[in-house]
Amino acid sequence: MGVRTIGIFGAGKSGTAIARVAIRAGYDVRIATSGPAERSGLITRVMIPEATTVDAAGLAAGSDLVVIAVPLRRYRNLPLAGLAGRTVIDVMNYWRPIDGLLPEFEAADRPSSEVVRSHLPSTARLVKTLNHIGYHEIEDLARPAGAPGRIALGVAGDDPPAVADVAAFVDRIGFTPAIVGGLADSAVLQPGSPLFGADLTEPGLRRELCAARSAVP
Repeated sequence: MGVRTIGIFGAGKSGTAIARVAIRAGYDVRIATSGPAERSGLITRVMIPEATTVDAAGLAAGSDLVVIAVPLRRYRNLPLAGLAGRTVIDVMNYWRPIDGLLPEFEAADRPSSEVVRSHLPSTARLVKTLNHIGYHEIEDLARPAGAPGRIALGVAGDDPPAVADVAAFVDRIGFTPAIVGGLADSAVLQPGSPLFGADLTEPGLRRELCAARSAVP
């Protein structure tokens, strides 16, 4: 059947931008916030009227891919147990000015996604992507496959089928997926890396990847 339904935790700037490009690409999109669906729906009906607003507790069960697009300091408040057996996209970054000091994310030798994965059910398949592009660029830079200058997005994960599903999603919403390795390699997509915030085609991303790996401890 393939991936048809995208569930998104978070109706902020990143979550709504991802929702809109996913809807344009033909996906069914479900979105949840920390509040009840009735209250969240007042916001989402204006910003993304084509999306279905659901309660957070029921988001994962009806979604083929689940996107976590909340501030990093809040992800542990989500119903993480429901992510068992799901492919999960982590678009979060650790920003001390926004998140405050989170000691578990301070270790330079451990990417933030590995910390996130440690709090998910063991059967959840976590993939990192869509975190090194600005939320305002997600809609502006999306291009169909084969378009000149199409931007590439790094994709990192440890489960090959999950990585393949997420790469196909990235491609369909308008970007060239570039597999950069497992979650242990996802530091090259984090703040401080040469790839972070750089709008690069796939050849350019591959060139910068070597520099990024040299720059990341």
